[in-house]
Amino acid sequence: MESESAAGTVAIPAGGLIEPAMAMALNVHSSPGVYALLLGAGISIASGVKTGWGVVQDIVGKVAAVRDPDNPGARAEAAADPEKWWEANTSEPLGYSALLAAAAPMPASRQAMLAEYFEPEEGQEDSKGPTAAHRAIAQLVKRGSVRVILTTNFDRLTERALQEVGISPQVVSRPEQIKGMKPLAHSQVTVIKLHGDYADLEQRNTVDELETYPEELQQLLERVLDEYGLIVCGWSADWDKALVRAVEGTRSRRYPLFWSQYGRFSDAARALTAQHGAVVIDGRSADELFTGLVSRVEALDWLTTAPITRDVAVVQLKRALPDPLRRIELFDLVDQAVTQIIDRSTPENRPVLATSAAWADIFESSVRGYRADSDTLLHLLATGVFHDDGTYDHVWRRTVERLVRLRDTTPGTYIEALVKLRHLPALLAVWTIGVAAVLSRREELLATVLYRPQWAVPHSGNPRQGPAWYLNPNLVLLDEGMHHMHPSTDGNRFIYPQSNWLKDTLREPFQLVEPSDTAYREACARFEFLASMIAMDTDNDFRAYPWAGEFLLGSAWGHDNNGLAATIEAELTDTWPLLRAGAFGGELARAQKSLTALTEWKANHGRRW
Repeated sequence: MESESAAGTVAIPAGGLIEPAMAMALNVHSSPGVYALLLGAGISIASGVKTGWGVVQDIVGKVAAVRDPDNPGARAEAAADPEKWWEANTSEPLGYSALLAAAAPMPASRQAMLAEYFEPEEGQEDSKGPTAAHRAIAQLVKRGSVRVILTTNFDRLTERALQEVGISPQVVSRPEQIKGMKPLAHSQVTVIKLHGDYADLEQRNTVDELETYPEELQQLLERVLDEYGLIVCGWSADWDKALVRAVEGTRSRRYPLFWSQYGRFSDAARALTAQHGAVVIDGRSADELFTGLVSRVEALDWLTTAPITRDVAVVQLKRALPDPLRRIELFDLVDQAVTQIIDRSTPENRPVLATSAAWADIFESSVRGYRADSDTLLHLLATGVFHDDGTYDHVWRRTVERLVRLRDTTPGTYIEALVKLRHLPALLAVWTIGVAAVLSRREELLATVLYRPQWAVPHSGNPRQGPAWYLNPNLVLLDEGMHHMHPSTDGNRFIYPQSNWLKDTLREPFQLVEPSDTAYREACARFEFLASMIAMDTDNDFRAYPWAGEFLLGSAWGHDNNGLAATIEAELTDTWPLLRAGAFGGELARAQKSLTALTEWKANHGRRW
């Protein structure tokens, strides 16, 4: 597929096999440090920073307004054609140095005038800052994918984005700096500002200034174009004659040229892409191009690296949590851990059929197997939910949704005690999410995790229920199997073996989150209590069954208005976080009714074996 123009053809790969953006990601990933970036004014548009020519237009307009104060249209007329106005009103050619000398003759006033265009105003630190594209480029540099950046821009947005991620770039903005610069291969990143920095009087901006480059800069540019692949973004090739000639003069390219174009495609750009057989990426903004490149390159990492260990996964999650550019990495970390559980949950690995003599042993091996398969995920959930501020709640909920579907596929013949274990990974996940939410004081998360996703036994005709009902530990983990697998150390049976086992087996994922055993036990009891209140929120007496666990014991529940029950009763107001998040239909009376029902259930059942 080709696009025709008078200047020649623009090479675009056939879209059916591999898209241009994907081809770029494959090349960047396979050859780290080999591709240089050529960035034009288009990359900074979203920041609100003016282009260099925009600054010239504005300053010439201001000079015209001061020169002719009685003419209200003087500024606009001069800004529309700065070179024409300058030639008609001065004896010198329009140049950056001459312009600044006229507008701000002293260094301090000159610096203040330029800062107005390129630096955030006081109290508006978020303005004129790095864009998503700049920050994505910084990530590419940090991972070693990019080591050389050519830019025609005067601003310092690229440098600021690099500094935000702890990188101090080698910046070359004047020819005299080149002789003493560190070799390109030895620097983490070198930013070559072809037209200078906004504070440099030698800045190149007008058509005449852009006609040629100083010899030192020309040689450095030719070296980069010869030795590196090139990714072009935001550069029109309309005015920069010296740069156009340099790209034209690169006759033999070692690596492909990728050219991103958003909007009008100039004749000069068409000629250059045709000459070099460039891969053209059309219709994407700079933000879309570079954030997409980061995502694709990181996705390729997953395909080329060995499976990471549990502890490394947790470290990666901690790094990704506060970084919006790594949201896909976080999603993939959690989703991959879920996929590993699902892949292991086959009838061959986790049988659902056994003889009456062997079922208890198979029950035990399956429970321990599901727990082992879920280990990485449980560590990710404990750490992620605890440190998250709600940004990734959709990821934690998706985890439960995927695991719940394990019971959607069940062989025709089975033992109920074993097939119910197919919901054990989902129960482990919900328990971990719930306890982490309690520990981090984000209990509003329970208002969705315990109500969604709804599920019913396939082909049963039963109504769909929320996790507070179908993931009740006493339904998922059969009493007899638990007594066989998890006996008390004194030879007796636990009163609530499911509760005791869950609390014990999930302690380890919370060690780094909550080192206090007491605080952890209290969080488990509170989660069981809240889950049980939600489970009692039903008009169906058959479904009204709590997560009967150790929170019902006097040591947790309390006596004489002291303990967990009294604490939660006192919390029940219209501003209770679970109510505000939609639990109990957002109705205080329903929450109070559920608490009463739970209290009555405890009084009627007491301790049980």
